Amino acid sequence: MNITASGLNTTHAPDYPRWSETLRDRSHVVIRPMGSQDREEERAFIEGLSPQSRHFRFLGQVCRPSDRLLDQLTDVDNVHDVAFAAVTHEDSRERIVGVGRYSANTAGDVCECAVTVSDDWQGKGLGTLLMKHLIEVARARGIHRMYSVDSAENVRMTELAGDLGFLHHVDPDDASQLIHELLL
Repeated sequence: MNITASGLNTTHAPDYPRWSETLRDRSHVVIRPMGSQDREEERAFIEGLSPQSRHFRFLGQVCRPSDRLLDQLTDVDNVHDVAFAAVTHEDSRERIVGVGRYSANTAGDVCECAVTVSDDWQGKGLGTLLMKHLIEVARARGIHRMYSVDSAENVRMTELAGDLGFLHHVDPDDASQLIHELLL
């Protein structure tokens, strides 16, 4: 493990927080911090998404994530950036079935968030759980506003955001996108 002068763990994600969750269909996942050790599982997760789910997540077509993108998604400082992986165990190894993350601005009072769930795990409540944990951690860290930029076609995200109290408006720079905002 590498610890920097600031005390940040630069090799692995912290061991906490961790949540063991039972979903609507009685399946179980563990939601835990994501780190550099998850690089190949994150690649498999992204490549396993349907074209529509990848489009909704990245607001563009990403078939194969680049090494640079994988570094960005898994090299998490756990101070300004937070990322949680929802994992299940299959064939004695972990499989990522959902990811929730946020990235805060330099002042640490606003963050952009994103949640993605594998197509075969959608509709079970996993996206809601990931968002609730992101909101909980953001509040605890003094973030005052959380937002997400999503395709206007992503009806599930609009419903999820609305259920959690986010308000939305059309992106003034791109009418095909919505901005969901939650005051914490």
